[in-house]
Amino acid sequence: QVQLVESGGGLVQAGGSLRLSCAASGRTSRTYAMGWFRQAPGKERDFVAAINWSGSSTYYTDSVKGRFTISRGNAKNTVYLEMNSLEPEDTAVYYCTADPTLRLGPTGEYEFHYWGLGTQVTVSS
Repeated sequence: QVQLVESGGGLVQAGGSLRLSCAASGRTSRTYAMGWFRQAPGKERDFVAAINWSGSSTYYTDSVKGRFTISRGNAKNTVYLEMNSLEPEDTAVYYCTADPTLRLGPTGEYEFHYWGLGTQVTVSS
């Protein structure tokens, strides 16, 4: 099993920045592909960003391109989400995810096996 713990959420004004962190523990002998999803109140959980095991490839949903950056940390199986120019629409619980491979499921969405408990990001207008 792999456990994921997110940190770095909080309250920020529109136009501000936050940096989310995620660290994996447990069965982490291999390097996992990792990603971020978010779920706003009353909405479904949506893909935000993903990065492959080596960090050589990154993927973003259109609404965050140019504002968010996903990156891997020096420690194995750590990932960051740098969020700039935050908008009230970015308010959500952000979830860290991990999987042995970066893969698309039958619906065309990225699928991950392991999930963190989430961290709240609130952007005030």
